[in-house]
Amino acid sequence: MTLWTMLAVMAGAALFCRMAGYAAMRFLPPSNRLDAALRATPLAVMAGITAQALAAGGLTEAVALASAIGLTVLTRNDVGAAVGGVGVAALLRWLGV
Repeated sequence: MTLWTMLAVMAGAALFCRMAGYAAMRFLPPSNRLDAALRATPLAVMAGITAQALAAGGLTEAVALASAIGLTVLTRNDVGAAVGGVGVAALLRWLGV
């Protein structure tokens, strides 16, 4: 699968999730279950993206993912942890790992 194909699929998945969230908020009555599902959607998309990278990658991707998970646990900041994981991957690639 090419990079452009993967980007298009991920963009489509993100768009679908946003549209589904809008539809859910517009037509479904508010409930705790709906709120939990909407909060879990971005995590599910991110898990799909990282699973692909981990399956296709090697040690660099595994260490970067582990560091992102660790940063998430320590800081409780998903975006910061994702950026930190990308930074670890970039550093490892720069070091030739």
